[in-house]
Amino acid sequence: MEKEPITLQGLEKIKTELATLKNIKRPKIVEAIAEARAHGDLKENAEYHAAKEEQAKIESRVIEINDLIARANVIDVTQIENKNNVIFGSTVSVKDLEDGQKKTYKLVGKDEADIKNNYIYFRSPIGKALIGKSKKDLISVNTPSGERNFEIIEIKYI
Repeated sequence: MEKEPITLQGLEKIKTELATLKNIKRPKIVEAIAEARAHGDLKENAEYHAAKEEQAKIESRVIEINDLIARANVIDVTQIENKNNVIFGSTVSVKDLEDGQKKTYKLVGKDEADIKNNYIYFRSPIGKALIGKSKKDLISVNTPSGERNFEIIEIKYI
């Protein structure tokens, strides 16, 4: 069983999701199944089948989260002695050398990745290119839209 790196914030987020699934969604779906069952014939009962399908999704996610928590290697980047290199959990500001735009990314684990919030998986093409680099380093990344070049402007351990 391979350990999966996760930030402290990411662990708290999935623990909250697990509590919501167990304490709120699970009881609601059990209630919905009981109500649908009361309507009679289960063969042609769309409510019953939809509720059972939702129950399966919830149980699957509970198992997935429990597995992730069991394999979690929690990394608190604020407690690591930094040497001004990009590491897992660090927040990196880069300048796109083509258009001059500044972008900021936080390198996180697979289950935390959320491009809308600029949380990128540390094993993604950009994540791999950033790991181990220092301020003012230039990186080149092969993306689906072609090769992109960046300069690392700032590294934070927050």
